[in-house]
Amino acid sequence: MKKNQTKRMVSAAVCVALGVILPVAFHSIPNAGSIFLPMHIPVLLCGLLCGWPYGLACGVLAPVLSSLITGMPPAAYLPSMVCELAAYGLLSGLFTRYIKIGNRMVSLYIALIAAMVAGRIVYGVLNALIFMAGHYAFSVFITAAFVTALPGIIIQLILIPSLVRLLEKAHLGLV
Repeated sequence: MKKNQTKRMVSAAVCVALGVILPVAFHSIPNAGSIFLPMHIPVLLCGLLCGWPYGLACGVLAPVLSSLITGMPPAAYLPSMVCELAAYGLLSGLFTRYIKIGNRMVSLYIALIAAMVAGRIVYGVLNALIFMAGHYAFSVFITAAFVTALPGIIIQLILIPSLVRLLEKAHLGLV
């Protein structure tokens, strides 16, 4: 196995572990999961650092393992979260690979924002058509995906690019 593949696997495993641990810390606060989006951070980070296959795997494994180990997310929300987080991991990895603008930070922000918006669209469409068909209004989507989640979105926009750059400077950027 190549050295880079091993680094990616280990980094992805750390992100999956963070996807289980971070929500535990946040869920001591009522509704903190839907406000601060703690599971999104390691999944987006994994896609940006390790690439789309690892981001996709992290997006699937983190909520499944978290549900099995901690009971969060509850089984009723698990399919929706798996699809949403898988989209974040997949798309952040793809966008960071194919969006190359002269400035690395600009490219990183564009990839991150595009993945965040596209992941929320996947979340909304799947809830409207499959998971909550007939009981899911556009206003509910906007409120859940953007209004309630605004603190988490801000945290992601501040924290994730800084972490990616810091890890790249430490030669742990893998994409």
